[in-house]
Amino acid sequence: MQENNSSIDIASINEKIERESAFVDILSSEMKKVIVGQKHMVERLLIGLLGQGHILLEGVPGLAKTLAINTLSQAVHGSFSRIQFTPDLLPADVIGTLIYNMKLNDFSIKKGPIFANFVLADEINRAPAKVQSALLEAMQEKQVTIGEETFVLDRPFLVMATQNPVEQEGTYPLPEAQVDRFMLKTVIEYPEMADEQMIIRANLKGSFEKVNPVVSLEQIARAQQAVREVYMDEKIEKYILDIVFATRFPEKYGLESLKPLINFGASPRGSINLATAAKCYAFIKRRGYVVPEDVRAIVHDVLRHRIGITYEAEAENVTSEDIINKIVNEIEVP
Repeated sequence: MQENNSSIDIASINEKIERESAFVDILSSEMKKVIVGQKHMVERLLIGLLGQGHILLEGVPGLAKTLAINTLSQAVHGSFSRIQFTPDLLPADVIGTLIYNMKLNDFSIKKGPIFANFVLADEINRAPAKVQSALLEAMQEKQVTIGEETFVLDRPFLVMATQNPVEQEGTYPLPEAQVDRFMLKTVIEYPEMADEQMIIRANLKGSFEKVNPVVSLEQIARAQQAVREVYMDEKIEKYILDIVFATRFPEKYGLESLKPLINFGASPRGSINLATAAKCYAFIKRRGYVVPEDVRAIVHDVLRHRIGITYEAEAENVTSEDIINKIVNEIEVP
C-alpha cells in the first residue's frame, strides 16, 4: 500500500516540477542569444540560482564569465552589479559605508554594490583577506551590517566570483575554509572551434541580439521553493553520503591508495550542497525526482574545491578531480 502511495505522490510532484520548470528552457534560449556554447557554465549558473548558492568560476580571461552573469540578470529582470577586485579595495567598497552629511549634521548610509540580485566579484583572488571575508560573510548571512544597522540583502541573491588561474603575482588565494562557502566551483574550458567561429562573426558584425526579461523574480522564488520538493530517495541520500565519506575515509571503501593523497575530505556542507545541486539538476531536466546520474553530473563542481590534496599528490600530479573520478567509479551506484 505504501509503495502505491509514494508512486501517486511522485507523479504529482513530477507534474508540479514540470509546470514550475517550464521557464528553464525559455531562460536558456534567451541566454543563448548572447552566450555561444558554454552550456555547462549556463547550467551551473541556473543551479546556483535555484539552489540559493554561490558559484566560483575559474578560467582564463575572455571566456564570457562576466557576460554570462550579466545576461542572466537581464533575462531574469534582476539588478546586477560588478565589483572589480583589486589589492587596494576596502570592505566598505563592497558592502557600503556611513557618510557624514554636513547639512543634516548626521551620518547617512551609502549602500555598496553588494546590494543587487546578481553580484559579479571579478578576480576575487586579487583582493586582500579583509575584503574577501566581508564578501563571504554577506554571502553566508545574506545580510550586511553598516554602522549599527543591519540590512537584509535582496532575494534572489547570487554571487558569481571569478578567479584567474594563470596569474599568481599580486593575488591572495582564497583560504580553503572560505572556498567551502561556494556551492559550486566550475572550471570553464575554451569554446569549441565551431562556437568560436560564431563568436568571431557576432563580434565583427557588432550585432548582438537584445536580451529580454523573460522570467520574473517571483517565478525564481517559486522555483527555489519547488526545488526543495523534488523527491530524493533514501538510496540516493546514501549514495551521496558514500561519495562524501569516501573523501574522508577512503580506506573504508577499498580505496587505500587515496589515503596518502588526501589531506582533508569534504565537509558536511559538501553533502548538503551535493544533495541540493542534484535536486536543482533534476529540476532543470524537468524531473520531479533525483536519479544517480544527477549526482554524477554535478559531483565534480560541488567537491573539487572541498578536497585538500597532500604534497605527495602534488608531486604525483594528482588533482582533486582525479580523486573524485576514482571515488565515483568505485562507489556502487544505487
